[in-house]
Amino acid sequence: MKKLLIVESPAKIKTIRKFLGKDFTIMSTMGHIVDLPQKKMGVEVSDKGKIDIDYVAIPGKEKTIADLCKASRNADVILLAPDPDREGEIIAWHVAQEINKLTKKEKNIQRITFNEITKPAILKAIENPRKIHINRVNAQQARRVLDRWVGYEVSPILWRKIASGLSAGRVQSVALRLIVEREQEIRDFKPEEYWSFDGLFAKDSKTELPTELSKIGTKKIEIKNEKDAKKLVTAVKKESYIIDSITDKKRKKNPVAPFMTSTLQQAAYNKLGFSVKKTMQVAQKLYEGMPLQDKSTPVALITYMRTDSARLSDTAITAVRSFIKEQFDAKYLPKTANVYGKKSKTKTQDAHEAIRAIDVTLTPEKVKPFIPADAYKLYTLIWKRFVACQMKAAEYAQRQVLVKGGKFTFSVTGSTLTFDGFLKVYKVDDDKDDKKVTIPASIKEKDPVDLKKLDPKQHFTQPPPRFTEASLVKTLEKEGIGRPSTYVSILNTIRARSYTTLDERKRFVPTDLGSTVVEMLVKNLPKIMDPKFTANMEDDLDKIEQGDIKRDKLLYDFHQTFQKDLKVFAEKDGKGRATKPTGVKCPTCKKDELLIRFGKAGEFVGCAGYPDCDFTSNFTRNEDGSLTLVETKPPELLDELCPKCNSQMRNLMGKYGEFTACSGYPKCKYIKQNKSGYDCPSCKKGELIERVWRGGKFWGCSDYPKCKFNVFDQIKKTPCKKCDYPFTVEKIKKDGSTVSCANKDCTDFVKFVPKKRTKK
Repeated sequence: MKKLLIVESPAKIKTIRKFLGKDFTIMSTMGHIVDLPQKKMGVEVSDKGKIDIDYVAIPGKEKTIADLCKASRNADVILLAPDPDREGEIIAWHVAQEINKLTKKEKNIQRITFNEITKPAILKAIENPRKIHINRVNAQQARRVLDRWVGYEVSPILWRKIASGLSAGRVQSVALRLIVEREQEIRDFKPEEYWSFDGLFAKDSKTELPTELSKIGTKKIEIKNEKDAKKLVTAVKKESYIIDSITDKKRKKNPVAPFMTSTLQQAAYNKLGFSVKKTMQVAQKLYEGMPLQDKSTPVALITYMRTDSARLSDTAITAVRSFIKEQFDAKYLPKTANVYGKKSKTKTQDAHEAIRAIDVTLTPEKVKPFIPADAYKLYTLIWKRFVACQMKAAEYAQRQVLVKGGKFTFSVTGSTLTFDGFLKVYKVDDDKDDKKVTIPASIKEKDPVDLKKLDPKQHFTQPPPRFTEASLVKTLEKEGIGRPSTYVSILNTIRARSYTTLDERKRFVPTDLGSTVVEMLVKNLPKIMDPKFTANMEDDLDKIEQGDIKRDKLLYDFHQTFQKDLKVFAEKDGKGRATKPTGVKCPTCKKDELLIRFGKAGEFVGCAGYPDCDFTSNFTRNEDGSLTLVETKPPELLDELCPKCNSQMRNLMGKYGEFTACSGYPKCKYIKQNKSGYDCPSCKKGELIERVWRGGKFWGCSDYPKCKFNVFDQIKKTPCKKCDYPFTVEKIKKDGSTVSCANKDCTDFVKFVPKKRTKK
């Protein structure tokens, strides 16, 4: 019997092929094969509430569809095995639709899923096929249609009212709103003064006890100015003090749950410095399989990486508990397995397991010699979290000492780790118990002590921090906005549209363009910009998958309200494109205010009195929200001649910085490119040239977009000593720089160059 197995990613084929016999042909869809058309809406709504969706082949996928259909004609059984999520389900449904279109007789088409690419999992899936989950397909279609409506109908209004090339998104715009509102909180924040008082007490010359003033009478300390602080210092020094109480407690810190998608993204960002996109790309490779000792045989290392569940299978729990018992001491293994439930609001993804190592005995050190450095780092993180989640809690001995004198109470709490438990394997970032406080063992209750030193300290309250990728993902998850599988595209779109920039600590800062877009959308389309509405819509999509809500009813109800709001928004009177007042007087006419305007080259300020006053300028935003005008550098003619038309070359300032181009523009459009001197190592046809984008400079193939090879670090003209790659790359860090091979498959050549420190 001939069987055709169709997966989503071609990278899986080699891993799966080693488990199956010659009866199986394995092919890949290489992602989605059809989608809504690019140049029209592709969705029709009837008066009776029926929704019709028009799918077309994705450009470039016609051959893939033809090959799949051709192979299906000779197959007795067709097994559809795209990923086990909504996107995978609809890919399977689309493949089935295409096959049925071109096949005269009905084919035996079955759906199979697996959370890990191992022989037992693959064989079990094949033995237990099912029908395509049509409710899951409906849920994906509903999400796609909602996103299409918002994107295709709101974006053109933004083009007309603000600037061309903008986009709106059902989820991305709400995420952007969170960033904009956080920035406004920071700018509106008024620091408040407060004081703390550290007291150093001594029983004798050898016994000192560091403390902090915690109460005055029965109330917590609240000193908000220097005058009151000085009065308090005088009063405190007049009193005599004794050890009022010593309280000993035992406390436990429970192990953390195994990773699901969102927690992996956050941990990889905080611990490894990986972007959300990079985390998912590396995790995908670990899931699909990487060659270890045998380079011809990939080995899958982790379970499916898109999951909202922290649940572990019984098989996984048994394996990891056995590993802990053998590799550690029996004292680290709890009597019964630790059980973790889902933390997210969705109920539809719990069929998946948490993200874990497939084979716990395949330790990070065993795979390190065979996989790229980034894959090793992420695998180590996942492996450690998986093992640690089934270990015992860490235990602390905690001692609190209260020192009293008159109405003043000083306190100190010290914790000592008495049993490391799961911390032996996995260190948590938020461990606040590592305070280095030493409490003398010789002190006893009612011992008199002397106040040797009182140190008043002035503080100011701090504004909320800007969002990083990790903290934004955490907030999106907490609020129920989007799903883990959508976070990468949300973050990418926010950055690609110039709605945000990153500060020196890689935190999101909204641009004036981003703030203007949010302000306009919140004012005119408050419903789709409401985080609660967006979260409720996610719940409704889950209910479609569960069969509790009909797809067409949800879409029709949304469409009716959305069209009414959209019509009002589109027809609202507006003279010209949106501008943003600055409160700054024009330096030329001294009369009118400068307005922020949005053009093709980005944001700039211009006089409100235009055309009577034509002053314009670039600007930068300061931390407090104020503006600093930036003088525009005029074009500078060079002695160098254009190689195409022989006109003079000139230096210009563009959207992404300074560049050199022909002065004969627009007749001659030659732009000088900085060349690396190396041929593209990927396509072997182009050469590596310097390119610029709003995030900085990088090296890319001159044959783009046919070849998308790129290097974002500095190229060093030193070949790799291990694999003979023609050049290495240097990544600049705070404490120095790392020089490594530019070949991503080579992990052996890595050199750290510490930063030279100048003597003061």
